Amino acid sequence: MYKKLKDLNWRPPSHWNRVSVMDMHTGGEPLRILMDGYPKVPGKTILEKRKFFRDHHDHIRKGAMWEPRGHADMYGAVITEPCSANSDFGTFFLHNEGYSTMCGHAIIALTKFVLDTKLIRKKGDQPQLKIDAPPGQIIATGFRENGVVKSVSFKNVPSFVLYQDQYIQIPGLGRVQYDVAFGGAFYAIVDADKCGLPLNYSNYSKLIELGMQIKRSVRNKQKITHPFEPDLSFLYGTIFTGKSYLASRHSRNVCIFANGEVDRSATGSGVSARAALHHARGDLKIGEKIVIESILGTTMEVEVSGLTTFGPHQAVLPVVGGTASFTGRSTFWFDPEDPLKDGFIFR
Repeated sequence: MYKKLKDLNWRPPSHWNRVSVMDMHTGGEPLRILMDGYPKVPGKTILEKRKFFRDHHDHIRKGAMWEPRGHADMYGAVITEPCSANSDFGTFFLHNEGYSTMCGHAIIALTKFVLDTKLIRKKGDQPQLKIDAPPGQIIATGFRENGVVKSVSFKNVPSFVLYQDQYIQIPGLGRVQYDVAFGGAFYAIVDADKCGLPLNYSNYSKLIELGMQIKRSVRNKQKITHPFEPDLSFLYGTIFTGKSYLASRHSRNVCIFANGEVDRSATGSGVSARAALHHARGDLKIGEKIVIESILGTTMEVEVSGLTTFGPHQAVLPVVGGTASFTGRSTFWFDPEDPLKDGFIFR
């Protein structure tokens, strides 16, 4: 029997649905890229495409993100046709609760994915991609060595501070100071050292519990408004900041988002929001770059490349850098008679 396993050629019945995916990670944070098995997603903008997918195909998100094929911290992306005339492709993002407004770790992984697989052919050692994402067009650059993308940077959307030096009462923590900033998504940013919270994986469950409490409390206290897009006007997560474990790095970043997901990476949109906050405080100058580590000790770097206005807000233009790796390729089967075909989640 064991010798025959390598020759196994069984195929599921033709009426079963199939979804093919490529799995990657950026700094430890997973990205499951849906490649086929879902219908064409109509819409003139990425937000329209995301809404159509949410309203008509949300069972695909649940089936691919949730157990038994995924887990509570799985993260995904759907690739679409570009919506802008000069863009290479479009994308929107999936997680355990629904859909993200922006995802830096996904942009980094997607850039490596389309360039290394030659889905999009670009010449040179620093090919550039223009990607339509929910908050706007993202410009990403892959840095190649011997034809392989070793690292990626991207110019994020304008990032700004919405609220600064605010306070809430949290059971178990007391009076907590926080700021709210936007880096493609809105985050409540809290200094973990002031709260006595170690930012390591042994404190994982406590960080989820308190991160969600802070998110709910801030959301109930203050209005979160994007200057142009109502669909982006919500608090996405809580970012705990703290001292880095290595002196060569600026700080540590742990993001609790969606329904209690913990970002394993330093969070691309999160470090963009932090860049806006640090610049507003006078801690980060134009052209200055900082390296921020994750709960795993993996890193992303962020630089303020310039300033702009974004609606009524003074904003920074962040450039974020990181690395991604391939982890596998799968075809998921959906047996129509499987009572759990659409997935389930424990959190």
